[in-house]
Amino acid sequence: MGARRYEPKEIEAYWQKYWDEISLFKMDPDSLRPKFYCLMMFPYPSGTLHVGHGRNYTLGDVLARYKMMRGFNVLTPMGFDAFGLPAENAAIKGGMHPKTSTYANIVTFKRQLGRYGIGYDWGREVISCAPEYYKWTQWIFIRLFEKGLAVRKKAPVNWCTGCQTVLANEQVVDDKCERCDSKVIQKELEQWFWRITEYAEPLLKDLETLDRWPDKVRTMQRNWIGKSEGAQIDFGVDGDDAKIRVFTTRPDTLFGVTFMLLAPEYPGLEKLIADRAEATAVRRFADQVKNQIGTERASEGAIKEGVFTGRHAIHPMTGEKIPIWVANYVLMEYGTGAVMGVPAHDVRDFAFATKYKLPIRVVIAKPGETPSAHPTEAFTEDGVQVNSREFDGVPNRESYGKIVAALEKKGVGKPTIHYRLRDWLISRQRYWGAPIPMIRCEKDGIVPVPDKDLPVLLPDSVEFKPTGESPLARLDSFVNTTCPKCGGPARRETDTMDTFVDSSWYFLRYLSPKDPTKPFDSRIVNKWMPVDQYIGGVEHAILHLLYSRFVTKVLADLKLVSFREPFAALFTQGMITKGGEKMSKSRGNTVSPDETIDQWGADALRLYTLFLGPPEKDAEWDDRAISGPFRFLVKAWDLVHDTVDKIVKEDPKGLATATYSKEARALRQKTHATIRDVTDDVEKSFHFNTAISKLMVLVNDARAFADASGFAEPGDRLAMRECLEALTRLLAPFAPHLAEECFKTLGHAQSVFRDRWPEADATLVKADEQEIVVQVNGKTRTTVTVPAGLDPDALVARANAAAAEWLAGKTIVKTIVVPGRLVNFVVK
Repeated sequence: MGARRYEPKEIEAYWQKYWDEISLFKMDPDSLRPKFYCLMMFPYPSGTLHVGHGRNYTLGDVLARYKMMRGFNVLTPMGFDAFGLPAENAAIKGGMHPKTSTYANIVTFKRQLGRYGIGYDWGREVISCAPEYYKWTQWIFIRLFEKGLAVRKKAPVNWCTGCQTVLANEQVVDDKCERCDSKVIQKELEQWFWRITEYAEPLLKDLETLDRWPDKVRTMQRNWIGKSEGAQIDFGVDGDDAKIRVFTTRPDTLFGVTFMLLAPEYPGLEKLIADRAEATAVRRFADQVKNQIGTERASEGAIKEGVFTGRHAIHPMTGEKIPIWVANYVLMEYGTGAVMGVPAHDVRDFAFATKYKLPIRVVIAKPGETPSAHPTEAFTEDGVQVNSREFDGVPNRESYGKIVAALEKKGVGKPTIHYRLRDWLISRQRYWGAPIPMIRCEKDGIVPVPDKDLPVLLPDSVEFKPTGESPLARLDSFVNTTCPKCGGPARRETDTMDTFVDSSWYFLRYLSPKDPTKPFDSRIVNKWMPVDQYIGGVEHAILHLLYSRFVTKVLADLKLVSFREPFAALFTQGMITKGGEKMSKSRGNTVSPDETIDQWGADALRLYTLFLGPPEKDAEWDDRAISGPFRFLVKAWDLVHDTVDKIVKEDPKGLATATYSKEARALRQKTHATIRDVTDDVEKSFHFNTAISKLMVLVNDARAFADASGFAEPGDRLAMRECLEALTRLLAPFAPHLAEECFKTLGHAQSVFRDRWPEADATLVKADEQEIVVQVNGKTRTTVTVPAGLDPDALVARANAAAAEWLAGKTIVKTIVVPGRLVNFVVK
């Protein structure tokens, strides 16, 4: 045939077109093969891809192609998470409508993914900003409303001063907007919430079933849900019949309460301070603090500030009067917005009490020690109760239940469970999102849009100005409507939904993306779900993944799906950095895949991306290092094309009966060991980097064998043919274009991905011979080649003979044998 040079540009476009022509990635709904749903988190189409983005999609493509070759009916769809603030902010700056820019970016994304050689079942594409998709997002909203899980209520919210919209707690990072990095403040607004708190316990409990998720992600979700077991305690108010209820995880410190603290947003605060001389100061302080973001107020290093209300609480066990203060570090979103101040045993309370000269009473001390009347720091360790009346001397952990039982007997407390998780705020005062399908009527109140009238279309003609109010509110043709119940005049809801609502169910729509009658076909969904392998960034551990789990559980309770978890297995890839920082346009450190593919080819880019290191860890991009994977591909290409004429006529059926030289046996052993190891790396650990490394070793060994052999013997030709057949198949998921070309060169008419993944022969994986290191007193003196699996006594005898000159005249006092590796004689 004659050797051809490896020219990526000549082969890659051809094979990409070929895969489209044979519908390689189209799932066969009638197939009897086992299913495998391989899903990559769908991207937000902002601008263009860089090589950092490409890591996620390359990982998924490798797995999908591998599973095809393992005989699975693979579903690997793709779509676009197309609503959200970035497109709208770009419209404000550049004057391009979000719809125009978003769809233009989608075209670019699809072209770039195609150039990577990454394949999807594009017939199942979903785009979240398309009416045929968000119609069903609105439908799901209405089902939650009917179930009492979508509610409108007034609450303190996170307000981005840059985007001029509210943010969920999870979208605030270090008191700044995760999107635009602007300062986030607190505002009290009436907003739509999804009551995810109703599912706190199942969301927490079911984490235990997700044993194929990273422990890190499960821990992050567990901490975010934040289950705490403790006590609910009611404090009376002096001169009033009101009660102040607190939640505490430390009932053992109850007798150390010397003041009560309220959040500035505490709902009963105004009534508490009415007609008090301190009211003006309290209101001024509360107004000042309310604008501060919660994490800023509650941080350990934040300055503790407060103001006395002029009122006193009544201790439920002692009847003591306790001053009630308003403090900046008490938050409404945790507990009840009221906490008991225990300065002797809480660091923040100690700082507050010291600053305002409030009493500090020690109620837990080390056994046998007399507590100081004037402690210099909070004691937060375990000990025994002191100054706690009938509970004195009881270890504080034992006192938990006893004190709560005493409270319960008096009717002023009980054991309870508290969750850190808060309801999901889904309202956004921006344009580019799915309209909330609700109508407000003066007569009938809040009424859902009838299903037959969905979707509520997002109008194209709007003015993009972030004023703190949805642009839709200024569009009379959108706002004014009629009430579905009474037919009278009414107004549409003008807020749009958080984009995480769109992504909370998209994996279901892929299964029946064209169905105009329902969001998904339950029969098909129940067959294919949960997703067998989900791949995406760890930055979505709390937001997207938690919300998707919640929505799935709601749909299960509505009897629309038969499963309660959407993703059976999760892999979270690390970032690719450059210059030690995450790639981003603003930093000017992005690397274009188009330019890289133009220079090196898609297969080299794929291999380099996969070879950077363990894919779950961050990795640094080096423009120069991609030449290494390219050289390897050249070696693999040359190996196949230099030897194919010499071995192509050998019938693989002769492998079992042929006679092999020592070198041919070694090549066969290496081939099958590589099959075993690469399979394990892909199947069990996602360590594609080590799989590629082993393929590099195999190519080097095969090249050395080819150069040394004249291929005169059938055994040599058969061993080489077997090696190349395995190599092209093993390389196929990683470098699919080159593998297809080599597979064709070896005489195959069909795609390598329609062929079978090679199976390792266990009898061949084990080497015929092993080289054993022989040491004397720990120093290597020689080596000896012995049959593999030689028994220890015979191995020692062979080693003794090989080391005879170093053992002469010496007494062996100990012999250390490491099977398969070394023999060490300890002599004197």
